[in-house]
Amino acid sequence: MSGFTLADLEAIVAARAGADPAQSYTAKLKAGGMERAGKKLGEEAVEAVIAAMKGDVAELTKESADILYHLLVVLHIAGIGVKDVLDELERRTAQSGLEEKASRGKN
Repeated sequence: MSGFTLADLEAIVAARAGADPAQSYTAKLKAGGMERAGKKLGEEAVEAVIAAMKGDVAELTKESADILYHLLVVLHIAGIGVKDVLDELERRTAQSGLEEKASRGKN
């Protein structure tokens, strides 16, 4: 089992985001702003859905890794840390999923 964590990935994204965009894909995404990074996250999500619907476990695994990476880039640009997301998940799991969803009201 890997010891690699989302915190590890978050640190890598933060370090690479400050690099030269000509030398770092992460820095290039950041330089393109939220619109570019968000679009890329959406593309990866669609690719994961397609892999899931096909039942392609290997491809879904790869696309899931892409989603996590691109999500962390988006979060970095927005100034949101993984801890903030985990804190929100912890808050939500203090009640049942149906109760939590109902508490958000109609969307």
